Amino acid sequence: MDNLDREKNILVIGTGGTIAGVGDKGKTLGYDSAQINVDNILSGVPYIEDLANVKPVELYNVDSSDMSIDKLVNMACYIEEMAARDDVDGFVITHGTDTLEETAYFLNLTVHTHKPIVLTGAMRPSTAISADGPFNLYQAVALARSSEAEGKGVLVVFADAIYGGRDVIKVNTFKTDAFNQKDMGSFGYMRDDKAYFYNHSVKKHTLSSEFRVSKDMKLPNVEVVNYYLGRSEDILKHASKISEGIVLGGAGCGGASEKWNKEIEKMLKSGKIVVRSSRISNGLVTHSSKAIFKKGVYSNSLTPQKSRILLMLALTKTKDIEKIQEVFNMY
Repeated sequence: MDNLDREKNILVIGTGGTIAGVGDKGKTLGYDSAQINVDNILSGVPYIEDLANVKPVELYNVDSSDMSIDKLVNMACYIEEMAARDDVDGFVITHGTDTLEETAYFLNLTVHTHKPIVLTGAMRPSTAISADGPFNLYQAVALARSSEAEGKGVLVVFADAIYGGRDVIKVNTFKTDAFNQKDMGSFGYMRDDKAYFYNHSVKKHTLSSEFRVSKDMKLPNVEVVNYYLGRSEDILKHASKISEGIVLGGAGCGGASEKWNKEIEKMLKSGKIVVRSSRISNGLVTHSSKAIFKKGVYSNSLTPQKSRILLMLALTKTKDIEKIQEVFNMY
């Protein structure tokens, strides 16, 4: 049951995106994102003040494609600082949908609190007929004030569903039901302002995470290189020159051509960390433990973009390939 014997204080952190977008009246296409601030977004959500004491904070106002690692580090530090306060019970982050999954996973790994952190957004701008942002935001605040959300890591609320920050992915370019959790399933559902949980993550997150960031911290550069039929290995060589680690968005179970595999083996022998992920949305990328020295670290079920996030953080701790494989097993 929700602990509602006192009214909760929820910080709503605005970062921009479609939920803050404006376009032609009634239309869902051809809009400009990140046009209105979070105060105005909240003012368009009926009855939200009945859920909690809501305090808006404008951290950024950008298209989510303009989100950066530096911005994520700053966001994680801000949330961690505010989470230590007794007068803050939870967080909602309004975010563009295109990179929401990366932000959710980054915060899941770097913010150490049991207090709920919930991301949401919209697929339709605020000026569209039946804009989905207001209801998503209403349900995100409802979840953030729920004691059932405590300790479950960073969460995402979208179209009545609850997802975990580790596995949530965007699966549609325009439908309002745009997110999923691959073949892992959702954590549960929102029905109006009530949360119904059925699953949770067994991977390390938030309070159990070993990763910490600090203001102005610069994380190692990691490049994602996608393989496709017949692609030259020259792009792989270039990526190796400009990065401290590489994630392969491979075919099938992290596969690539024989030329690519030979180049990857050379990189591994030189000490460069290569993580094999897959361009396929479901399933696992695995191999025998002995193969890491020849094939690279396997990503488990993480997508290439989330493998990049984890490798960047892992490289702040170690460059030992076996230890990095353990990190990918645990997180």
